[in-house]
Amino acid sequence: MSAEGLERKTRNYLSNNVPQIQDHGGNFEVRDVDEAAGTATVAIGGACSGCGIAPMTMKAIERQLPDAVDELADVEVVRTGGPQAAVMPSKTDEMEEMDEYEDYSPPF
Repeated sequence: MSAEGLERKTRNYLSNNVPQIQDHGGNFEVRDVDEAAGTATVAIGGACSGCGIAPMTMKAIERQLPDAVDELADVEVVRTGGPQAAVMPSKTDEMEEMDEYEDYSPPF
């Protein structure tokens, strides 16, 4: 499979299994796919930036995407920069450190 095919599979998974990102005014982009290493970097932004469950969504994607896409061994989810950057980065940073998010398993 090509890196483009792996990127497409990654994007399709996010569109089909995590629709709340876009439904709630957020967005995602597949930033980088390394086919040889089996890794991908996904960025989320928009309304996700200030959302209270964004850290949980990020961790869930990191855990579940490699299970759903066989060619992926590791996924990193980061916050989008530039014009779609975090609205409340300091609040989101605090939320990422909360123990409550460690074992969260969302319904996707």
